[in-house]
Amino acid sequence: MSKRVLLIGGNFSPEPTGIGKYNGEMINWLVENGYQCTVITSYPYYPQWEVQKPYDRSKRWYKKEVSHNGKLKVHRCPQYVPAQPTGKKRILLDLSFSVSAFFKLLQLLPSKKHDIVITVAPSFQLGLLAVLYKKLRGAQFLYHIQDLQIEAARDLEMIRSPRLINMLFGLEKFILKRADVVSSISDGMMQRIGQKIPKPVQFFPNWVDTSLFFPVDEKENLKQEYGFSAADKVILYSGAIGEKQGLESILHTAKAMRNRPDLRFVICGSGPYKSKLEALAAEMELENVVFYPIQPFERFNRFLNMADVHLVIQKAGASDLVMPSKLSTILAVGGLALVTANPGSGLHALVDKYQMGILVKAEDQQALNEGVALAVGGGNAGITSNARAYAAEHLAISGVMGRFEEIVVHRNLNLKTC
Repeated sequence: MSKRVLLIGGNFSPEPTGIGKYNGEMINWLVENGYQCTVITSYPYYPQWEVQKPYDRSKRWYKKEVSHNGKLKVHRCPQYVPAQPTGKKRILLDLSFSVSAFFKLLQLLPSKKHDIVITVAPSFQLGLLAVLYKKLRGAQFLYHIQDLQIEAARDLEMIRSPRLINMLFGLEKFILKRADVVSSISDGMMQRIGQKIPKPVQFFPNWVDTSLFFPVDEKENLKQEYGFSAADKVILYSGAIGEKQGLESILHTAKAMRNRPDLRFVICGSGPYKSKLEALAAEMELENVVFYPIQPFERFNRFLNMADVHLVIQKAGASDLVMPSKLSTILAVGGLALVTANPGSGLHALVDKYQMGILVKAEDQQALNEGVALAVGGGNAGITSNARAYAAEHLAISGVMGRFEEIVVHRNLNLKTC
């Protein structure tokens, strides 16, 4: 029989990065492999932090999309999207979607039962909707954790009330206890989740399509395509640009290395902090820093291959709370990743174990400067080879989703195959 899956998540295709990208690719894989899928989601807004065209015309109400010959139904729900996200505004964003998704879920309850209901955190409280659906319709519940949202909000001081933090942890524990399968994307995050509940936590890493992202040898020609000389060393940050990420450190490194005219620092992406970062770069008179918009998907592999060094910048307290999704794609193209992560964190342990990047201490400007100097010095062929090998062996979407089927569908849920 056809297996039916319901996904409840605030981010989905066509968002090009982050959780929306992975939710979209997961559902697309499931549809192509015989599943009937329904998605309750919002309108695409990330990483621009505004609803994107053409969805901006109908963003204030519900909208249904049907594709793949009826095998995929997407229900877009309205939500509040702040132009300048702060801690309080992010809470409002999450709450507004939770409320609108709740009413859509009530509307779908009488329809044909879904065998599996999946929620992806953040937002962590969406698990309550899955608990409700499980109780009323008997579906199996998979709770997949992309970010440890409550810890991040606490450690980054987005929420400062200990009472509120404890209440949120209690709510999270309620959800975790009722999930049939709990999963996450890194060893460090799995260990933290395992401390909260006496049940196994499954490993479903953020995948990458290794047939779409792969090494390209013509690096000099690629640099010229993007306005650089063949002799330039390109140090690239590509991803969301937010205030809490500490991306000012890239500008300070660029300033410290102005005596190297061959070094070009490229910051590519979108986000609420980009204009402030551009203003700061202008104030510092950094002629060696260039800002690029989000690149078209069809050219993104070539764009990534242009770079000599890829920056993966994180705060010290975030290395076990989030696993940067950009790292998977960097590894797939055989890129040289310069990662800020401290010993003892899951991210540091992973990169160090497979020798697939250069590690520097997080939130240490001098360490970042020295790391960039080391990276552009050459002699890193072994690291880039390890990076591509790790992506091919561990991060290919077919392997990750095949394991998802084995654990979630066949073993735990005991469903018949198509």
